[in-house]
Amino acid sequence: MAVKHSKYKNTGILFELLVRQVTNDTINGIENSSAISIIREFFKKNTSLKKELGLYQTLLSEKFNTEPKAERFIDAVLKERKKLSSNVLKKQKYNLIKEIKKNYNIEEFFKTQVSNYSQNASVYCLFEGASPSNQVRFRYSLVESITNKKIVKSKVDETYDIYSKQDKEVRMLSYKILLEKFNEKYGTLGRKQKSLLKEYINNISNTDKLKKYIHSEIDSTTSKIDKAAKHIKDDVVKIKLTEVSSQLKLVKEEKKIKDKFIISVLRAYDLSKELANVIK
Repeated sequence: MAVKHSKYKNTGILFELLVRQVTNDTINGIENSSAISIIREFFKKNTSLKKELGLYQTLLSEKFNTEPKAERFIDAVLKERKKLSSNVLKKQKYNLIKEIKKNYNIEEFFKTQVSNYSQNASVYCLFEGASPSNQVRFRYSLVESITNKKIVKSKVDETYDIYSKQDKEVRMLSYKILLEKFNEKYGTLGRKQKSLLKEYINNISNTDKLKKYIHSEIDSTTSKIDKAAKHIKDDVVKIKLTEVSSQLKLVKEEKKIKDKFIISVLRAYDLSKELANVIK
């Protein structure tokens, strides 16, 4: 049977997009995000969608050091998937999409990039009963992923893990930590800070685009700090500002964008804003 991948029916992708939407709503100051209510309703304990999500999560996160072990593991997961009612899943997914459409622009909702997209697609096609030839291709893709020890869980994968253990709370691990770390010390987010976090969320899988954006922001911010430092008479403060600028510029030499770099740029925004007020 020919099975064509559909992100509209892929439980792993739907859940990840909802998590991203919660984050976007939070950044935009929407306290009661509709996405949270949708997640709680459709992915609550004992629903077929929640059970299937757990199977997606398991295939994307577990690692084995040999191909035979990975193959047996995939077989075990597929056996569990067959226990779920296709009709019940179909109905729940239909209602889920209906609810998403009711609250969000569906085209915009699906524009967000998804980490592990190809692996999610492979899982979907195996679950839905791909043809024998395609099964080999999809299984090989998953075996390759499962046996690759260098693969590190993405932030969204970590969110899956936390969510599966805590049904009552939606834990947006990476993004929420960023917001909490910043808000604890520096208060509410400004316009540029919100824009930075949106770029980080929407392009977390597109590292080249994210790096380009971060580097551009660092150039702009350090330029403002360097310019302001020239007007500061206190030598100690001037030295500290120079050091801040230097540390930010070093971020551009890093190969991977880490959470702590995002926090540094968020702080730098506030610093440059305060300096602008001081030297007026």
